[in-house]
Amino acid sequence: MRLVCLSFVLAALALPAAAQQSRVTHALSLFDDIKYPPDFRHLNYVNPNAPKGGRATLALRGTFDSLNPFIIKGSASGAVGLIYDTLLESSQDEPSTSYGLIAESVEVPEDRSWVIYNLRPEARFRDGQEVTAEDVAFSFNILKEKGAPLYRFYYANVEAPEVLSPHKIRFAFSGGLNRELPLILGQLPVLPKHFWATRNFEETTLEPPLGSGPYSVGRVDAGRSIEMDLVETYWARDLPIMRGKNNFSIRFEYYRDQTVLVEAFKGHQYDFRSENSAKNWATAYEQFPALEKGLVVKELLPDENPAGMQAFVMNLRRAKFQDARVRQAIGLMFDFEWSNKNIFYDQYVRTDSFFDNSELASTGLPGELELKFLEPLRDQVPAEVFTATYQPPQTDGSGNVRPQLREAVGLLKAAGYAIKDGALRGPEGNALTMEFLLVQPDMERVIAPMVRNLKRIGIEATIRPVDSSQYRQRVDDYDFDVIVGGWAQSLSPGNEQREFFGSAAADRPGSRNTAGIKNPAVDTLIENLINAHDRLELVAATRALDRVLLWNHYVVPMFHIAADRIIYWNRFDRPKVKPRFATGFPTTWWISADKDAVLRAAGIK
Repeated sequence: MRLVCLSFVLAALALPAAAQQSRVTHALSLFDDIKYPPDFRHLNYVNPNAPKGGRATLALRGTFDSLNPFIIKGSASGAVGLIYDTLLESSQDEPSTSYGLIAESVEVPEDRSWVIYNLRPEARFRDGQEVTAEDVAFSFNILKEKGAPLYRFYYANVEAPEVLSPHKIRFAFSGGLNRELPLILGQLPVLPKHFWATRNFEETTLEPPLGSGPYSVGRVDAGRSIEMDLVETYWARDLPIMRGKNNFSIRFEYYRDQTVLVEAFKGHQYDFRSENSAKNWATAYEQFPALEKGLVVKELLPDENPAGMQAFVMNLRRAKFQDARVRQAIGLMFDFEWSNKNIFYDQYVRTDSFFDNSELASTGLPGELELKFLEPLRDQVPAEVFTATYQPPQTDGSGNVRPQLREAVGLLKAAGYAIKDGALRGPEGNALTMEFLLVQPDMERVIAPMVRNLKRIGIEATIRPVDSSQYRQRVDDYDFDVIVGGWAQSLSPGNEQREFFGSAAADRPGSRNTAGIKNPAVDTLIENLINAHDRLELVAATRALDRVLLWNHYVVPMFHIAADRIIYWNRFDRPKVKPRFATGFPTTWWISADKDAVLRAAGIK
């Protein structure tokens, strides 16, 4: 008997430690700070009894010629994403937590070196077929092999899936500690293997694809509109994570012109608008009878999300932008204070972090924990990282930028530039020119003053507006000097930073590293961030990365507003509680029959 017991103990000791310490959970978060218990009935920010029905019309900018959003070919309608369910569903009032959707539960070891998703037997595609582990494996494999390049990059440390049973699938991870990977895989859109078996995944298509989500594709008018019909028999409708969500069908209308978009809203061609123009917010809705009568609602909702970074992004793949002194000189020519006063109606604040409006933004000098990440890189990063607080250039707002002009000329001179033959020329004799590639015509008024300032220091700058298709192609191919670009950030940054700023993404067509950053120190800091053991380390690693990105002057930071500007026709109701990190629209709102009746009585159709 004692020999049997000893054999059992020895066998147990031979098992990997992670296997002994795994746990099964209804939700995942980056650092196990899960808000809702296993028996929760619904999210706090929904109305579980919200009525379902009706149709809202929304507007999108641009055009589309495909319903396949997973490949780089063509211009896909983003609306199609509504037809797909994922393994997990994110919470909008927690920084980094997702709850089981297709996956009923998740099993992970302490070191998160693998994950098992246990699928719900009741999960169904729109045609009634069961969602199985084979579908999950198919989705992962085809996205990584034939999808847009970002999937190969995003899933680089995920090994081939192992189907353990019809409702159980295991993924193993390589590359060391990466607490975010089980959450990232949880956002995998699950595609039907049987549907794609007879179709070419790598081609654009206007055939409505099959999904398992709350919407299905209805009428399609390529390039003009697409209707997403609410699925009345949606299998997950009453799951706690989905209860009270997705309450009406949606028609998406496509527009090419920003001015037309505003006028179309005022004519009730669509129902809800998130306004990103300070000028429009201040002036476009004046003397608007529907607003005055309460038929339209205009609101400014506080935003607790990181502001991210919107910026003038210089293409470092071009030799003229390789010298940080040149980039810094260019940045001095953006007079934000004047623009805010004369163009933006004083609505904005200057962005001074890639993670602005959050605890992740670097402030002051590096703290002790940040220095743990920065000290080993001291000879690879700008000295100012350790000695100064980053702040974008400031002016008095009068339009007089003589101090900035002098500083910029000094930087260019130090970089080897001088005026020769009537042009500012570098060490190789090439004139320094810049083209701002634009897809947003309303940005011309923002850039024009900067262009004038650049010419005052000898840089010949021009503005080139193009249509959305040409713009997308040129940006994907990195065929530009400067664009207005940016990077949205979450409260739990992780693997996406490789795609944003990592060297491996810099030369991959279509990546989010539009700046073309190739910096081993940045790569190291990204890995420190991804490998953080707890929230304190994550915050410190993110701040350290922020400092190095800022002091390299890779971009010219623009501006942001820590709120959402929304305006909508008064035909909706919404829960009393707003999710912390979203407006809630359209996910948790619903159409009010009573308010629709008021609009009809006023002659609004």
